[in-house]
Amino acid sequence: MKKSEINLTIHLDDENVPEKIFWDATDKEGESDSAANAISLSIWDHLQKNTLRIDLWTKQMPVDEMKRFSIDTIGGIAQTILSATGDTYMSDEINELCDKLVKHVEEEQRKENQKAKE
Repeated sequence: MKKSEINLTIHLDDENVPEKIFWDATDKEGESDSAANAISLSIWDHLQKNTLRIDLWTKQMPVDEMKRFSIDTIGGIAQTILSATGDTYMSDEINELCDKLVKHVEEEQRKENQKAKE
């Protein structure tokens, strides 16, 4: 049986706020310890029938990128549902939500750009 590992290294400040996030995996191509500004990890506990979630982001993560990361994460869930269960209804509904959220973020960015020009 093949074994694969994913390792996360989190550097915290004095108040336990992430300053740096690094990840590595045994099956990852390229150099080790790649930097990231955010992670979102979900683990299903089949005994308790619930999900353990770990969401971390660094101080350097811009708000607009955090919103994009969240939308991408939700969109990934749509693909997971489709691949794992074949439920096109759930997948389509989640993707529609992502489309709405993208429009919302784009509108926010347009408003910010207009304010910056004034």
